[in-house]
Amino acid sequence: MWFAIVLSALAMTGIVAARYALASGAFALATSRRRPGLYDRLGKQIGREIRWSLVSAAIYGIPAGVVAWGWQERGWTRIYTEWTALPLWYLPVSLLIYLFAHDSWFYWTHRLMHRPRLFRIAHAVHHASRPPTAWAAMSFHPIEAVTGAVVIPLLVFLVPVHVAVLALVLTIMTVMGVTNHMGWEMFPARFVHSPLGKWLITASHHHVHHQAYNCNYGLYFRFWDRLCQTDRGLSAP
Repeated sequence: MWFAIVLSALAMTGIVAARYALASGAFALATSRRRPGLYDRLGKQIGREIRWSLVSAAIYGIPAGVVAWGWQERGWTRIYTEWTALPLWYLPVSLLIYLFAHDSWFYWTHRLMHRPRLFRIAHAVHHASRPPTAWAAMSFHPIEAVTGAVVIPLLVFLVPVHVAVLALVLTIMTVMGVTNHMGWEMFPARFVHSPLGKWLITASHHHVHHQAYNCNYGLYFRFWDRLCQTDRGLSAP
């Protein structure tokens, strides 16, 4: 049993690391073509971001591997595979539940990471990315990585989710994590300033956080920032 759990954890670590490398690499390549020279003087910073991110990949992969083993071998979790197991209308609802729950967890743990002691010990690693790059999405101190690694594994024990919806949640998490750190806005202004765009976080919003530190804490949505009056608007990265 323990050997199988270890293998599952190693496999998930490899998957998380590969997902990070592919997503960050793809958007870094897009940056080199759309914004030539933007990362030219950031070689040392990018190297540091990659090293921390690979450590984070292991921290994310271990609980994910344990949960994946438990789901497959013991029937743990509330992940389901049959499309008809729950009403089809629940699919988009579960997606929104997961994204909102993850966003809420991220907002409050992120604010906690900005307390002076935790910032010095852990979160300063992430904020060493000035300006952030496409490689910075998982550049966390292990303490901070743990706070991010537990939320989805905990949710799958509490909230039913189809495996395809879970895969979509992980894809959105990866893509938004990378694109929010690219250092430039990839979405057109008409979307960013649209009624929908005004509630979503993109690079223009998160870039302000890396400049001012004490604002724009969210991950997907601007809901908590607006409710708690920590939203400082957009930059023009």
